[in-house]
Amino acid sequence: MLAFITGSGLYQHQNLQTELVDTPYGSATLQRGTIKGKEVLMLSRHGEGHHNLPHHINHRANIQALKNAGATAIISCSVCGILNPEWSLGKPLLCTDIYFPENRLGDGSTCSLFQTPGEAGRGHLLAGSLLHSALTQAIGKIAGDAHQGCYGNVLGPRFNTITEIKALQQIGVDFISQTCGPEAVLANEAELPYSLAAFGIDYANGVVASPTPLELLQANLEQSQNWFLKLIEELTETDETWSYENFIYRFDG
Repeated sequence: MLAFITGSGLYQHQNLQTELVDTPYGSATLQRGTIKGKEVLMLSRHGEGHHNLPHHINHRANIQALKNAGATAIISCSVCGILNPEWSLGKPLLCTDIYFPENRLGDGSTCSLFQTPGEAGRGHLLAGSLLHSALTQAIGKIAGDAHQGCYGNVLGPRFNTITEIKALQQIGVDFISQTCGPEAVLANEAELPYSLAAFGIDYANGVVASPTPLELLQANLEQSQNWFLKLIEELTETDETWSYENFIYRFDG
């Protein structure tokens, strides 16, 4: 069963019903139902009304809840700021790599499901890529002429300075948001195929001469919701299944 994590502006799907799932990391609110005749899970990372800023999100509980609810693969949907000045706004972005060297959650703790020394199943994630290759290709087919490049996770909740953006550009980051790095790591630790579907709504600080007008940003945000709903419907409609590609070196269990 496919699971979709949604972000700014997309908090509820009309076909899905809300349920609460308890995990060792806390509870998470999911939405479950059928789309195009297939059972689907959806999780709004920020919650209704954007209740949670990025550093308030309980990523561990979210990923574990999706796993417990029967998810077999996760697609994160995120609106993003663009760092590549040659890219146009208002288009899907296909993620080909992830930059998240801090490996930290918003509270400063290590981004891992393995929290207790000696716990059964603890181990090291060995990942050629945090992105599932075939799932990313499936997103790319739907996205068409999407811009393709490297996603960078920035910690937030503040936006980055001009100098910080320049540093990210120098190491090859093309677009950023504040949530998908932890989701990618934790999904892989849960042995769930993971991919990122993004949408560019504005240019990051200093990328172009003038900041993106608020009216254009809002229009792009609304357009992103239509794109993500289309993606959810079309991916759900496929009969493809995706097998986990990475490996966790476990010490026991």
